Order: sequence, then C-alpha cells, then structure tokens
Amino acid sequence: ERCGVVSANGSSPLENMRGLEHYLNDIMSPQSNTTDMKGFINTTMFPTLQLHGKSHYFPNLEDQAGPVLLEEPSHLVDNTLGTQPLSSPSRSSPHSQGSEGGERFSRKVFVGGLPPDIDEDEITVSFRRFGPLVVDWPHKAESKSYFPPKGYAFLLFQDENSVQSLIDACITDEDKLYLCVSSPTIKDKPVQIRPWRLSDADFVLDASMPLDPRKTVFVGGVPRPLKAVELAMIMDRLYGGVCYAGIDTDPELKYPKGAGRVAFSNQQSYIAAISARFVQLQHGDIDKRVEVKPYVLDDQMCDECQGQRCGGKFAPFFCANVTCLQYYCEHCWATIHSRPGREFHKPLVKEGADRPRAVPFRWC
Repeated sequence: ERCGVVSANGSSPLENMRGLEHYLNDIMSPQSNTTDMKGFINTTMFPTLQLHGKSHYFPNLEDQAGPVLLEEPSHLVDNTLGTQPLSSPSRSSPHSQGSEGGERFSRKVFVGGLPPDIDEDEITVSFRRFGPLVVDWPHKAESKSYFPPKGYAFLLFQDENSVQSLIDACITDEDKLYLCVSSPTIKDKPVQIRPWRLSDADFVLDASMPLDPRKTVFVGGVPRPLKAVELAMIMDRLYGGVCYAGIDTDPELKYPKGAGRVAFSNQQSYIAAISARFVQLQHGDIDKRVEVKPYVLDDQMCDECQGQRCGGKFAPFFCANVTCLQYYCEHCWATIHSRPGREFHKPLVKEGADRPRAVPFRWC
C-alpha cells in the first residue's frame, strides 16, 4: 500500500498506489502548499487509511532484519511513563478514528499479574464471558505447560467487540485497567488488562514534512507497550527532526511485534541516530537498549551506476557508513569499497526474489 503526505486540496496518490517504497521516492521533495503547524494534523492531508497489521507508511516492516521482543516480562504490568511526559494534547495520530469497519483495538490483549497457580483453563473461564478466545503466552507450545510461567498471558479474542466488552468491565486506576480473577488458592486478584489501540501504531509529529525513506531508521526490540507517539518523542528529544514514528504490528491480530520506524526531516538528525547505533528506550519500568539502523529498501537502483553495470537490477547492498549512505550493486560495491578507508564497511542487505544469497563480502 502507498500512503503518505498529500496536498492540502485533498488530492491523493493513494488511488494509484503500487507500493509505498516507490511512492516515498516520489515525495522526497517538500510539498510547497503544506502549511500545517508542527504537532497538528490537517485531516485533508490524510484520507481514511486502513490498518492491515502493518505501519501504513512503511509496510513490509516484518521484512527488515532486527531483534524482535518475543517475551513480555511480568514487570511490564506497570504501564506508566518515565518522569518526562511524552505526549501532549496538541499531537495526535492521523488514524485516531480507527480503521475501516470501526475497529479500534487489536484482538490480542495482554493480561499481567496473574495468580501463580492459575492454569490455561481457569484463565479461559475467567474471560470467556466476553467472547470466544484462546489463551497464549511465549513458547507455550514448546514448554507444554498449562501455567503461564511468568505471570502474564495473552488473550486472543475471536471478535474485536469482545475487547471493548472486556474494557467496559474493568476498573480504572491511574489510567490502568484491572479485572479481578480467581485461582484455586487466590480469590478476586486484580490483574492488569492492557489492550492495544490501533491508532497508537502511527504518529505524525510534523505533518508539513514529506516522508523520506532515506532519512528513516529501523528500531528493533521496541517494548510492546511503547506507543508510536512515545517512540517519536523519545527520538525527537535525543536527535530532533522527527516527523513520523510507526510501530510494527502483525497482520492478523494487529498487535505490536517489537519493532518500529522513525522518519526524520533532516539529514543531520538521521545521521546522528544511525551513528549512535543504539538508543535507550525508557518507558515506565522499562529501560531498554535497542538497535537503530537505516531503513533499507529493496527497490533502489545503484547510486553509482544507476543500473548500467548490473543489468538494471535493483541494488542488493546499502552502506550505512556515514561516508557512504548509498545503495550499490555488487560491481560498484567492490570498486568503491576497495578504496583505502572503506574496505571495512559492512553492507546492509534486504534480500528480494532475485538477490544473490552468497556474496564475497563480510556481512553485518
């Protein structure tokens, strides 16, 4: 899908989309008729977009290599932010009204602080009144255990309306949701219910700037409670110039997968972020060091030969070193990186159907 910034008169390239990454290259030049102030969204600029379990601005998120948070420790039950507030009323997501069909929440819900002796059947009974569901937790199939090993589980509801019913039944305390469940030895224990709101997957901080894939970074290992607005504020506070942040979600349940994207409005901020290589994400009790690297496209021509030396094929290599920051075909990579000072550069690779798998270069 192709999504992005369109002109203030409502015209949109979404009608003729063939892929976001092609479109992003078409909008690398700033829009002259965009007058929105930073932090405000002009609704004419963002027509109704549909959530398909991925970031609208950067589909194919799951194709990018990077660490993914597989487990959600029980200490993540506390969903408070750090000492510095990361959101403000003046900033919002362009998808705040939910996706097509009125969906507002992922059908996958985190529940934490469960009694230690509660098993899968008892969890199912506790939440079955809200609708058909499956209870899951990381490595459940491999462990063959009937008890969530770390005091938390995921509720996978068949219908999104069940999530709303669950929320309505919860008790709210300091912006957190709780519901009482019982186990054989503990009666009416409050457990935290943490639904994922679909609108939290995308956030535009500066709608006046076009999204440039060559000023976009991939953030791996993003804690699942982190919202796009919070990721945007953290990165903007560290490097400045953030215009968009997105959280990668799985296509089926639309729940965070543990990765994200951040687009910058200027080259200086982009280079500062990728030069750091890692960033400390602080969110409530979370203080996690995660990887930051360039967002690699798979449909770029070689910046050196423009396809003349590689038969017009897309460039398989991207050099993330700040002295390069270019896409290369195999021939041009070997030529450019045989020069003194560049022989130790490492290529970032996003393999496509016609990409060679064995290459005579050191992989990152």
